[in-house]
Amino acid sequence: MNTIPPPLRPDPVRLTDHYQEIQASAFRLVLDRLERRGVSVENLARAELRQEVAAAVSATLESASAALNSAERARLIEELLDEILGYGPLEALLNDPTVDDIIVNGAKRVYVERGGVLSRVPIRFRDDAHLMAVIQRIVGPIGRRVDEASPYCDARLPDGSRVNIVVPPIAIDGPALSIRKSRRVMMTVMDLVRRGFAPRDAVDYLARAVRARLNMLIVGGTGSGKTTLLNVLSTFIGPSERLVTIEDAAELQIRQDHVVRLETRPSSADGRPAILARDLMRNALRMRPDRIILGEVRGTEAVEMLQAMSTGHDGSMSTLHANSPRDALARIEMLLAFSGLPIEPRALRRFISSSINIIVEVRRMPDGRRRLTHISEVLGVEDDTYRIQDVFKLTEDDGSINESPRMLRSAYATRLQDVAGIVA
Repeated sequence: MNTIPPPLRPDPVRLTDHYQEIQASAFRLVLDRLERRGVSVENLARAELRQEVAAAVSATLESASAALNSAERARLIEELLDEILGYGPLEALLNDPTVDDIIVNGAKRVYVERGGVLSRVPIRFRDDAHLMAVIQRIVGPIGRRVDEASPYCDARLPDGSRVNIVVPPIAIDGPALSIRKSRRVMMTVMDLVRRGFAPRDAVDYLARAVRARLNMLIVGGTGSGKTTLLNVLSTFIGPSERLVTIEDAAELQIRQDHVVRLETRPSSADGRPAILARDLMRNALRMRPDRIILGEVRGTEAVEMLQAMSTGHDGSMSTLHANSPRDALARIEMLLAFSGLPIEPRALRRFISSSINIIVEVRRMPDGRRRLTHISEVLGVEDDTYRIQDVFKLTEDDGSINESPRMLRSAYATRLQDVAGIVA
């Protein structure tokens, strides 16, 4: 049975510069010993590597005339194994299932989010060079680069965790790293209900809407749960459908077998051009998809996304940063304007309203909880104004959230009535 590791406690020894220097010396000694033997780390079993690390720790402590008790020595060995095999100081946090986000503000300031609450943890990097070495270990395997010429980057870990990196000169206080951890066990629709994310009838409506192939836009702020909800709703897509997903950094967890995953690519120093989401959307339309799932619409790819939704790819889905369903439609208009689409405003709104059927808003509350706040149906345009009907709404009274949200009748009732909902 997997056990949740206890939270890290303040440890004045491991946070000192002296301890960090001992760790660095032992790390270099391990690599030197392996190099002299002509052995690579990849060819060693973890038990054998542990022996090498333990020997290097003993030699380093003796040469430095330093003393550590048995618990500190064991912890140092584990930290060196993490440094050699993983992402150094980040490994303990990546393996902690209670941690949702990891935020590194320079070498000596590390924060985590647990249950919506942000707190500092007693972990540090040796210096900015140490942090940069871990950053290069993250971006290297996926063909990304981050340096003074390209000082920011979106990346991902092998488990799908999303990473954003910013380094000097634009990061004034040293490299900054943000990791949105991917869940190792995917949430189910009933998990959303049990956690209070949304009531049963609301998620049942969304499940039916997915199965009825209604086009859906999930909106909200950063960290509000848009991707989590998209992952859960994708489980209601039929197993026989062909899906194409498009993301800047692949993090969607689609369970179906027939999935083609596409990822954008930045330009490279050797002259390779960038491959943008719009390029992938255009190509996806030629791949015979039943549905297209765009991880996030944030630019001119909005044109191709709406074309897909309105020309035979019913049931397509995407996310968008917006503060309300109506604000989401205004943002889509703005993105279409950036594309230079030559169309007058009234026709543009009709194009948008005929493409998007449902807008779902999620929000992170002040106490850290994530809640579904709106399910709105887009019914067309009347007098140059979008006709929007709220099917579900979480209301606020005197600044407090109403825990009995109202669920209204759907305009798509005929389309939904013959579609099975969720399974208890």
